[in-house]
Amino acid sequence: MAKKPVRITETVLRDGHQSLTATRMRLDDMKPMLETLDKAGYFAIEAWGGATFDTCLRFLNEDPWARLDYLKAHLKTPISMLLRGQNLLGYNHYADDVVAAFVKKMVEHGIGVIRVFDALNDIRNLEVAIKAGKEAGAHVQGTCVYTISPYHTKESYVELARGLVKMGVNSICIKDMSGLLKPYVAYDLVKALKAEIGDLPLELHTHYTSGFGSMTYLKAIEAGVDIIDCALSPFALGTSQPCTETMIAALEGTDRDTNIDRHALKPAVLHFAQVKKDLAETFKLAKTSFDVNTDVLDFQIPGGMLSNLFNQLKEQGMEDKYQDLLDEMPRVRADLGYPPLVTPSSQIVGSMATFNVMMGERYKIVPREVKDLARGKYGRTPLPVNEEVREKIIGNDPIIDYRPADDIPPQMEKLKTELAEKGYPNASIEDVLSYALFPEVALEFFKNNR
Repeated sequence: MAKKPVRITETVLRDGHQSLTATRMRLDDMKPMLETLDKAGYFAIEAWGGATFDTCLRFLNEDPWARLDYLKAHLKTPISMLLRGQNLLGYNHYADDVVAAFVKKMVEHGIGVIRVFDALNDIRNLEVAIKAGKEAGAHVQGTCVYTISPYHTKESYVELARGLVKMGVNSICIKDMSGLLKPYVAYDLVKALKAEIGDLPLELHTHYTSGFGSMTYLKAIEAGVDIIDCALSPFALGTSQPCTETMIAALEGTDRDTNIDRHALKPAVLHFAQVKKDLAETFKLAKTSFDVNTDVLDFQIPGGMLSNLFNQLKEQGMEDKYQDLLDEMPRVRADLGYPPLVTPSSQIVGSMATFNVMMGERYKIVPREVKDLARGKYGRTPLPVNEEVREKIIGNDPIIDYRPADDIPPQMEKLKTELAEKGYPNASIEDVLSYALFPEVALEFFKNNR
């Protein structure tokens, strides 16, 4: 047996299919292999959160809460999920009572590990979710969202981790959503974080977009990382995670051997290979595999977003401006204080860059979300917003220098009343929470299912 086995979080049921097949995997696609996955010996199986909640309601006609109940009934391995702090699984900040109720309910329904992050790494936006998760008895994992900028140094991440430890998290995760973390940088970062957090487990999450994935994991393992995120081969690589079977094989016979039998995973590999094929046909997905794209090292744009930006320009007959857009993204990001590019900040920076390129003049048209970011409505940007740009887009509007959710009065009672007025007087707390996050989508779902 290995002295210090590397643990694995399996992402095939969430980030794997979110990254490669637009989150279209259904519960029925998962059911046949739950027992196989459960017996593997994973640290956790990521199966909820991220974009799954929205997609269940919007495209799959599935209740995300019922999906979680089924998974919980068939898995003894902890179910992990990704939570956007005060944004929960939506795109806006919600009131504290909504955040607390949502976290309590999802743990009741079966979430064992909550990975909670804030797009700006502003830990004030994580306070309520972390407290609620701990009170509910879940393993709460604080997140360092990884990006590269003049502000983001090894020291800045150590300081961030220090703040998360003070908040009482059970582990720390380095979340490298664009695959920017280079192998030797990973070694140094893991060493520094482990020195800071001691015995607290450290997990590393990356995407293969840049081609670094497996090398980065190997160097991180040499530096002492405890857990890595991997996807079974049909849903690995490209814009997804490094491959589960490959990482298991790479560590076999070493003192970091995972102790997972990769041959026992073969039925799941064959099953999910067929699932991927079926999803592509059912949902007319143009692509389910993505090439390595080293441009991401310069533009830092998460994989799925590149195609969206290209399509937006194409619709306007301006696809010849694509390179201009890629050049403009880093400039806008610098102007706005170097936010990490992850939901929702990636969409905010992307839309601003698109407007600048399409208008032929910078900051002529400014979306509301960009103004909100500049005003501090999403939290504190890593560096202050460029003074000239701030004046141009928000003038002398006051800057929010406190926790943004302090401005949001309690919402739960109001939401219950709204739902009653719309014909659902006896809505469950779960339905109220679904409505809080995605009002129009939830109402359409209720119309067909309640």
